[in-house]
Amino acid sequence: MKEYLCISNDVKLGKNVWLSKFINLYGCEIGDNTKIGAFVEVQKNAIIGKNCKISSHTFICEGVSIGDNCFIGHGVMFINDNYPKATNPNGEIEREEDWKERFVKTIIENNVSIGSNATILGNINIGEGAIIGAGSVVTKDVPSHQVWLGNPARMIKTRK
Repeated sequence: MKEYLCISNDVKLGKNVWLSKFINLYGCEIGDNTKIGAFVEVQKNAIIGKNCKISSHTFICEGVSIGDNCFIGHGVMFINDNYPKATNPNGEIEREEDWKERFVKTIIENNVSIGSNATILGNINIGEGAIIGAGSVVTKDVPSHQVWLGNPARMIKTRK
């Protein structure tokens, strides 16, 4: 199965991490007992806590921190540049140094569940125990123990 994995030497894998086929991991940290589904990419400086389930076709970009016991559904997209551009002022393809001023982080606290195909914009904090509905687009912070859904996502109810 290793022939279908792309894991760079700088990845920190916890104990009992379960990796599916066709994944791409580099410069990231994955906590103990976490399961990573097929066709998932986790970029450098992304952190995933322990006991998480990351479902297939999800993209976790640089600057995303996911707490412990989180569920990330299929095809969830995280964004770390809310104003992306293809080229810099010189007309050249942007490189990392071109967009470092626009780079933003995202924090997903413990026990969060994010439904399939949700998009989480950058510079967002999703609080402990929150639930994000499938297909939602999260454009602002989500307080702990609330359920949000829609595009843009709105609070539907508070959980106990």
